[in-house]
Amino acid sequence: QVQLVESGGGLVQPGGSLRLSCAASGSIFSIVAMGWYRQGPGKQRELVAGITSGGSTNYAESVKGRFTISRDNAKNTVYLQMNSLKPEDTAVYYCNSRIATIPSHYYDYWGRGTQVTVSS
Repeated sequence: QVQLVESGGGLVQPGGSLRLSCAASGSIFSIVAMGWYRQGPGKQRELVAGITSGGSTNYAESVKGRFTISRDNAKNTVYLQMNSLKPEDTAVYYCNSRIATIPSHYYDYWGRGTQVTVSS
């Protein structure tokens, strides 16, 4: 089994910063990509940022220049540094990872989510 455990959410004032972490554990053969999604109140889940095992990244337009995704392959951990936070960033943030537990058999796994609230 594979588990993704997120941490680092919380309440922050507009303009503030938070750093999310997500650690993958379990029977992992390889990880292709890791990323963060979010779902705000009354909204659909959307991709925030993703990063491949080679370090290629992509971001939603709404967070470019403010958020930075990074990963530590040795620790199977992905991070999301969020700066200049806005009230519209308020959402539950979910970690996602494409993982193979045996060679060439990849599945998408999800964390339980961590709440980020941006409010004064």
